[in-house]
Amino acid sequence: MLSFIFQRVAQSALVLLVVGLVAFAMFRFVGDPIDNMLGQERTIEDVERLRAQLGLDQPFVVQYVRYLQEAIQGNFGVSFRQGRPVSDILLERAPATLELAAVSGFLAISIGIGLGVFTAIRRNGFAANAIMTVSLIGVSLPTFLIGILLIYLFSVELGWLPSFGRGETVRVGNWTTGFLTTSGLQALILPSITLGLYQMTLIMRLVRSEMLEVLRQDYIRFARARGLKERSVNFRHALKNTLVPVITVTGLQLGSIIAFAIITETVFQWPGVGLLFINAIQFVDIPVMAAYLMLISVMFVGINLIVDLLYFAIDPRLRVDRAGGH
Repeated sequence: MLSFIFQRVAQSALVLLVVGLVAFAMFRFVGDPIDNMLGQERTIEDVERLRAQLGLDQPFVVQYVRYLQEAIQGNFGVSFRQGRPVSDILLERAPATLELAAVSGFLAISIGIGLGVFTAIRRNGFAANAIMTVSLIGVSLPTFLIGILLIYLFSVELGWLPSFGRGETVRVGNWTTGFLTTSGLQALILPSITLGLYQMTLIMRLVRSEMLEVLRQDYIRFARARGLKERSVNFRHALKNTLVPVITVTGLQLGSIIAFAIITETVFQWPGVGLLFINAIQFVDIPVMAAYLMLISVMFVGINLIVDLLYFAIDPRLRVDRAGGH
């Protein structure tokens, strides 16, 4: 078990180094931040002085190594646009994105698994077929179009929900939350549905497919032959084995929720890190862009590591294979 964990951690560290290198290299071709920071009256001396002050006159390898050293300590530099530490800016924006991702993830997992089990058990029923047909919308339509349609229906036509912003928030320590206000909860509804709809339909269809496969297994027929109740067969035996392969995809989808929050936050003008990243691209704010991509990489690698460990702990076949040296 320890060797398995060490191997996965080493692989994760290597992936982070490669992703950081690629991301940092790409930003060299985005543009020159000096052009956005200095006005039209700038001189060559002003440009050279600011370039040296920001460390942009150093070789690429030196800049990258220095960035990694600072990032390990939680220091991502100073924003070229705002002139503030990037870590402070991220801490201000993180609560909005994390709350949106938490609500979207909860909806995707709970509703996705529930509907997947229902459509598998009642696979020939009218309701199950209707759900499968409607689920094609969540898979086919792009996220931004779903968001625009929801805004048009529930904000413009019906006027029930706000179309942008986070609503009223309350500060609890260093955390700002919209869970404690009515307007904050209302503002969460449309963006959370928009962000979680694709993941929900994907999880639902995966659970349905896996459960249908499990229900065809011999041990399920044997359980029914023993006279066990249908509820016990479906939920105690079939569902338990269905969720084992679903864990991997579900874990990665949770990471995708935060990564793809960029589109949802842009459509709804949600003040999170995704919208911050879009604004950083427009102003060539390299420290903010690099910090965002590094954090997303850490999140994906961390979730993938947790999923691997859970998969190893849940599935006894993997432990047997490792013990046997396969």
